Order: sequence, then C-alpha cells, then structure tokens
Amino acid sequence: MKRVSFVALCVVALAVVLFSGESRTAEAVTCNPMELAPCLPAFTSSSPPSSACCSKLKAQQPCLCGYIKNPSLKQYVNSPNAKKVASTCGVPYPKC
Repeated sequence: MKRVSFVALCVVALAVVLFSGESRTAEAVTCNPMELAPCLPAFTSSSPPSSACCSKLKAQQPCLCGYIKNPSLKQYVNSPNAKKVASTCGVPYPKC
C-alpha cells in the first residue's frame, strides 16, 4: 500500500511540475513599442542590431503585427532594414 501511495505522490508531483511550466510559457507580453528603442538605429540605417535590440525584438515578437498595422509605427517596423534586423536577430518576420 505504501508503494501505491508513493507512486501516486510522484504522479501528482510530476503533474504539478508540468502544469507550472505551461503557465510560465503562457504569460502575456506587454506590447510597448518603446521597448524597441534599442533597435531604432538599426531600423533607420544600415547599422547592425545590438544584442539589446535583438533581446527586445524577441520579447516583443508577439506584438509585431500590431506594430505593423499601426500607421505611426509601420514606417519603422515594415522597412527593409527592420526585416533585415529581424533576420539577423533570428526573429521570423510576421505575415500579418
């Protein structure tokens, strides 16, 4: 009987670990275009993106379609340079 209790406890512990991992990956991203400020030099010139830019771009990836659809931001995030920056940073450019 002790062995059955131990196995049940292990199954419950495993389930808790698995489900807690899912909740962390499902956290919402706060879309804030100001987070991409480190990318502005790379978006507006041919300079390569900084590591800070790539980090912010990866964090803001779920927001990119919203930025592309925003008339105030579109000129920056839909430019050929922005596409090159995304590619350099390993961020797939969205098809919105």
